[in-house]
Amino acid sequence: MQYRVFKRFIDFIVSLIGLIILSPVLLLLTIILTFQNRGSAFFFQPRPGKNEEIFKVIKFKTMNDSKDSQGKLLPDAQRLTPIGRFIRKTSLDEIPQLINVLKGDMSLIGPRPLLPEYLYFYTDEQKKRHQVKPGITGLAQVNGRNTLKFSERLKYDVHYIENLSLALDLKILLLTVKTLVFKRDTVVNGQEASEIDDIGLTKNLKL
Repeated sequence: MQYRVFKRFIDFIVSLIGLIILSPVLLLLTIILTFQNRGSAFFFQPRPGKNEEIFKVIKFKTMNDSKDSQGKLLPDAQRLTPIGRFIRKTSLDEIPQLINVLKGDMSLIGPRPLLPEYLYFYTDEQKKRHQVKPGITGLAQVNGRNTLKFSERLKYDVHYIENLSLALDLKILLLTVKTLVFKRDTVVNGQEASEIDDIGLTKNLKL
């Protein structure tokens, strides 16, 4: 319990410093994406946080809103812009989430927030992932990231909850830096949900 309180203090200080240091990059990307998207440079999406409370995660908008002849959005890979591809490849799209951390919605390290629709299909064991705040990076992200199946991600999330410590967070932080430097496990063009769903979430949601 003491570390969790200390963890919130670390989150606030580091996210504040991070936003100050990265403010030129944040401003530049905001201007570029505003012109490219002819509107907002950001998108806000509801996600479940600690105790399953819904909040809006903030990310840079890397895809356009192109639709097919029936008015449905095209697949993610077709809507990803060239600039968006670069932003994703370099993980710059995650920078705005420092605002979520500063607000207290998220932590620097923790289980990644998934779609709220999935809440209804988690087992009691998998629901443990919501005992802490979701993170910008986490144990699943340094052990396969987007290449992992849902079941594997959730196992890593539960393992993190059950072994939460300063030592584990430092290990994840170092591995995150390594992952970013060597561009490991980054799926730039995106994946359809069905490609990573091995526990029936998307099937139940009829996606």
